[in-house]
Amino acid sequence: MAAIAPNAPDAAPLVTRLCERFDYVRGQSRFLTETLAPEDCVVQAMPDVSPTRWHLAHTTWFFERFLLRTVHPDFAPFHDGFEYLFNSYYNAVSRQFPRPQRGVLSRPTMAEVTDYRETVDQQVCEWLEQAEGTRDAEPLAVLELGLNHEEQHQELMLTDIKYNFSVNPLLPTYRTHTEFPVGQPPGPLTLAPFDESVHAVGHDPRKADGFSYDNEGPPHRVFLEPFALADRLVTCGEYLEFIEDGGYRRPKLWLSLGWNTVHENRWEAPLYWLRRDGAWHVFGLSGRKPLDPHAPVCHVSYFEADAYARWAGKRLPTEFEWEVAAQRQEFVGPFLEQGQLHPQPLKPLAARRGEQPPKQFHGVAWQWTSSSYAPYPGYRPPEGAIGEYNGKFMCNQYVLRGGSVFTPQTHYRPTYRNFFPPNARWQMTGIRLADDIR
Repeated sequence: MAAIAPNAPDAAPLVTRLCERFDYVRGQSRFLTETLAPEDCVVQAMPDVSPTRWHLAHTTWFFERFLLRTVHPDFAPFHDGFEYLFNSYYNAVSRQFPRPQRGVLSRPTMAEVTDYRETVDQQVCEWLEQAEGTRDAEPLAVLELGLNHEEQHQELMLTDIKYNFSVNPLLPTYRTHTEFPVGQPPGPLTLAPFDESVHAVGHDPRKADGFSYDNEGPPHRVFLEPFALADRLVTCGEYLEFIEDGGYRRPKLWLSLGWNTVHENRWEAPLYWLRRDGAWHVFGLSGRKPLDPHAPVCHVSYFEADAYARWAGKRLPTEFEWEVAAQRQEFVGPFLEQGQLHPQPLKPLAARRGEQPPKQFHGVAWQWTSSSYAPYPGYRPPEGAIGEYNGKFMCNQYVLRGGSVFTPQTHYRPTYRNFFPPNARWQMTGIRLADDIR
């Protein structure tokens, strides 16, 4: 939930800020779909992705169901059938249309979904105008949760569009973007040492302002043995060495379930790597391009990240090792706002002009950790249906940290805990190595 104290003595500045945030976030979703045709917005190429139309409608339903129905007891929904179609997983609210079948529906049309969004936007804005000066912080907290929820879906929209476009033989282009020149190595990968110590981790609302999800707390202390963490992400060229060394054919490098997954899916390289005329290419939202060996590798599963780390004689960091190291790093991206549609190489040494090289902790690509997604000590999910947001997924998932080029910067913070099952790789997921210090 949002880090907003109930019954705040002066909520008027908060209401003003939320009005501006609401307009910005909802407008950003519209911007992300500007280059799409209606036909693009109904495709669902695999069960894990959702049609763009569904994302736009689901985020709207969230505001309608959890905010407008609460503040207006006699509220009439836009369409009685939309709760069944656009409820994602809130079992305490209603049944849901099967997720793998979201792409089989031709109705509602994109025009109807646009009308739905505009209607709910107007209703939320009218309520916000009436809420100026309110002392009831709970609906404002729900609004802020809804905004962060929509920013999550903005990232998902882009990853889902990318996958949907990738199965099209035409390999469509979503949008072009500027890239750094190919051919400048980032320099050798080194591991920075960290001494053993007790560290405070997690989001602490007493020390940090702003929104956080319930799974980022409670804040607590952890003891870390001495460890070392890589100063940058693994590159495509480094991962290519793993492939050429038979990485996908050597069972000793893989967890048992990972080895089974490799064989069942016939994996030979990261997702979106294509071999054309004996050379590797990568598909992205700006089309198919030659593989840049100096760009960070991404779209790898936990299984692949773990196997690569073992091949390299290292391991993946725990999420707390990552968080402790990230606290010392400059908060730079790139994030969604910078407009990069794919992780780019570090700037050439000559172009840095004395600057310290970015460590690629924040933005760029989500980084797999070896930590299972589990509750922090003392964690309790929020009451009501919103309590289903995070807590019930704390099983068979691994934690990722750091954000990506698709993550809105306004949504991100270093305590953010993303999570996916170990075989997932359609998200913008990369690798940072760690090691023990003995």
